[in-house]
Amino acid sequence: MVTHLQGLRGQLLLAMPTMQDARFQDSVILVCSHDEEGCMGLMVNRPQQILVDDVLQDLNITLSRPIGQPVYEGGPLDTFRGFVLHDSHYIYESTMQISKRLHLTASRDLLEALGRDEGPSNYLLILGYAGWGGGQLEEELANNDWLIAPASEQLLFHEPPAARWQYAALSMGIERSQLSSQIGHA
Repeated sequence: MVTHLQGLRGQLLLAMPTMQDARFQDSVILVCSHDEEGCMGLMVNRPQQILVDDVLQDLNITLSRPIGQPVYEGGPLDTFRGFVLHDSHYIYESTMQISKRLHLTASRDLLEALGRDEGPSNYLLILGYAGWGGGQLEEELANNDWLIAPASEQLLFHEPPAARWQYAALSMGIERSQLSSQIGHA
């Protein structure tokens, strides 16, 4: 049963140094939903070579000015599906609340607002997502594949992507060098 883990929504998963799945090595994943059916999350530390400008132009959305912000790889599933992770200043009809200060929207109206230089000032445009079936994430947590860390607007929107794993770990008083890269249990 997942009852003791219901609080994972709005938390970060930090891939442990022992992570065997290359798709998730060194990843920082924001948990967007989690229940007995499974879990959905978004990687927030893997900027891509494409820009938000490119995606909006591909969708025939006019830009009032260049944005210049990278698009993020959210995970290996449904890599053409887009999500906007944003602060709580703007709420749209399709917005899902992740935490008190973090929201997720997957609608064209938000993308059009970004093109007009309106909408949230703090956001990440993310393509794809990570998903786990019922009990799968719990098994990975029991195998010490992930650390659970608190999410913050500072980490998600202001820290450099390459520093997000370290920033999240340090927020809990953990340094990467303290973690064993050996697989096993005492």
